[in-house]
Amino acid sequence: MPRLRRIAFFCTILGVALLGLVLAAGGGWLVAIGGSAYYAIAGLLLLVTAVLLARRDDRALWVYAILLLGTLVWAVWEVGLDFWALVPRGDILAPLGLWLLLPFITRELEGHGFLPVSRNRKLPLALAVLASTGVLVASLLQDPQDIAGTLPQADASNPKAADAADMPDADWRSYGRTQFGNRYSPLAAITPQNVQNLKVAWTFRTGDLKGPDDPTEITDEVTPIKINDTLYLCSPHQMLFALDAATGALKWKFDPKIVFNRAFQHMTCRGVSYFETKADSRLPDGSVPSPECPARIFLPTNDGRLFALNAKDGTPCQDFGKEGQIDLKEGMSVTTNGFYEATSPPVVTAKAVIVAGAVIDNYSTKEPSGVIRAFDVHAGKLLWAFDPGNPNPNEPASETHHYVANSPNSWTISAYDAKLGLIYIPTGVQTPDTWGGNRTVDGERYASSLLVLNADTGKLAWSYQTVHHDLWDMDLPAQPSLVDIKRPDGSVIPAIYAPTKTGDIFVLDRRDGKLIVPAPEKPVPQGAAPGDRTSPTQPFSELTFRPSDRLTGADMWGATMVDQLACRIIFHRLRYEGIFTPPSVQGTLVFPGNLGMFEWGGIAVDPTRQIAIANPIAVPFVSRLIPRSDSNPDTPKADDLPGSEVGIQPQYGVPFGVKLGPLLSPLGLPCKQPPWGYIAGIDLKTHKIVWMHRNGTVRDSTRIPLPFKLGVPALGGPIVTAGGVAFMTGTMDAYIRAYDVTTGQQLWEDRLPAGGQSTPMSYEANGKQFIVTAAGGHGSFGTKLGDYVIAYTLP
Repeated sequence: MPRLRRIAFFCTILGVALLGLVLAAGGGWLVAIGGSAYYAIAGLLLLVTAVLLARRDDRALWVYAILLLGTLVWAVWEVGLDFWALVPRGDILAPLGLWLLLPFITRELEGHGFLPVSRNRKLPLALAVLASTGVLVASLLQDPQDIAGTLPQADASNPKAADAADMPDADWRSYGRTQFGNRYSPLAAITPQNVQNLKVAWTFRTGDLKGPDDPTEITDEVTPIKINDTLYLCSPHQMLFALDAATGALKWKFDPKIVFNRAFQHMTCRGVSYFETKADSRLPDGSVPSPECPARIFLPTNDGRLFALNAKDGTPCQDFGKEGQIDLKEGMSVTTNGFYEATSPPVVTAKAVIVAGAVIDNYSTKEPSGVIRAFDVHAGKLLWAFDPGNPNPNEPASETHHYVANSPNSWTISAYDAKLGLIYIPTGVQTPDTWGGNRTVDGERYASSLLVLNADTGKLAWSYQTVHHDLWDMDLPAQPSLVDIKRPDGSVIPAIYAPTKTGDIFVLDRRDGKLIVPAPEKPVPQGAAPGDRTSPTQPFSELTFRPSDRLTGADMWGATMVDQLACRIIFHRLRYEGIFTPPSVQGTLVFPGNLGMFEWGGIAVDPTRQIAIANPIAVPFVSRLIPRSDSNPDTPKADDLPGSEVGIQPQYGVPFGVKLGPLLSPLGLPCKQPPWGYIAGIDLKTHKIVWMHRNGTVRDSTRIPLPFKLGVPALGGPIVTAGGVAFMTGTMDAYIRAYDVTTGQQLWEDRLPAGGQSTPMSYEANGKQFIVTAAGGHGSFGTKLGDYVIAYTLP
């Protein structure tokens, strides 16, 4: 036994010394680049402790007690009583302090000088360990990141949801249920009182799984639509399925037989659109449309086609385009397959199907146009075009004119107000994203903007730019929401809410673009890369989830104090002066990150309660410009095709490539302390965030499945129901969750068989309310892939 005790004692000395050396060396480096001196001091105290232990001097316990108490004071001073922020500051030192109190350590020590051998020599260290434990327990009882509050109840005098007047409550006929983009169901059978009784009603397997030749980013982001007794949805390879809404049984399937190659950055289908011929419908020439395809589903594909299919049986509508399809690459100067991908459901009006598409990200200056086009909803004939990069944006393609290469595109979902006749289009930036020295005035005019067009003519109604000269890919990623807001004086204003990657939600009058919530222009960091420029100011909405303070070293995190130290070193070596710090060769910290605080899921709005539910995320990225060299040429090789949307991006045609990715520790954990994802409630009458809570666990993000609720990122958005329950599935852990709309408290969850990076929907069939979500995972998000569509209902 004494031999084992001596071995343990020796290993303890060695461990304390090694930890001290690491902290002293890393801490010294951190001090040299302007960071906290704590780690260097802690390293020196650990080395002193190791030396005293080696001399069997019990003053080692006193030195370690000073280190532990000092760490406690420093940690609380930096982050307050935030449990998950405190953990890495003490998860090595506190257990080590307890270890040093064990008998096989203390029996090896001898008394020296003012501290004689006595049973009280453990007391200082024991008190330090006890104090650390007490603070940690106290921090579990509160969460400084949490906002508690109560959203208002429904008010009978509030304006009704006019956009859904012609739709049965039982249906969900567009991506956002209506083309107002509110993701609100008027069904109320599921309530906070009974939601815990939800059970799986049916499960459908699409069979559409990742193949050996697929791009890395297979992403199942679909939100189904429901019309009458049928559910329509698409899978990542744009296969279209019609299911019985009550049972999930397959009615028919259509396979567009996508032609894909390594040029595709992802395979995505967010949804399809529906159109029903009215009795007074006419073709552009005034003739009556064919009766053979009275109700049709519009299916966009990643190889740049648009299909019109008979909603009854899935056969192509022969009167639309060429045998039921249109080639969206027509009129482009660049037609490489995979460079133009229609990933989101189009807007459908009484006359037109209006479609836009994603272009390849950060590949070169020779990419397809981001033109928005309207085609006759029956015949597929081009009605109008709006090319954001053209001085005359309505100029159609012809034998002598192609749509402008690299003009800003709209890859996400638009909104439509039939009464005003306006379509609201979120746009992205002219590629490449991170260097814009060669962008034209025309290419910048409608980039990263809310672009509003007359849906019948394609003429500009108004536009509002949310980021000027965007160098951070801070586009408008989500379908905006159209809401009629009741003012205190009783008047009603038709508003539009546009979530952005910066975390701002811009609120404007949707008739003319005048701001409802102020968004003043404020100075931003300057100093762009050589040959580029920056805007001196940017607009900042007062309705925002953007952090009010810039990140500091204290915000860096890790599983232990060692990788937290590494994150602090990484942080201080990057260029960072707050939001809109320009990209640099040094490497720029981008926060909010390129993933954005809002993604394509958008927000959910209950127009009768005048409230919104949001799921902002908070993950910093690093943008590092790579100058041209032999290993980073200006032009692609013959077989060079795009890869992932993260990692090294070539940006051919400009002076720099770029390396993009999240700010991670050496262990692969986010360097920013949690939360990384929230669920939040907004009062639309006051435009205040009323409640906000951490959302999701790290169960599926770590090698050990620990269900710690740190708050994780989510792709996909929430929905809200008249029953007072919101649902969401997009978090990195594979769950569907239900929340009390009033307080945001989680009411129910169920484990999904794969990642749920989609937005759910709700409908009624056979008198029952259903909640349906796709669970197919997301390649670039790192969640488990699958092919599931799952429906829940009350027993």
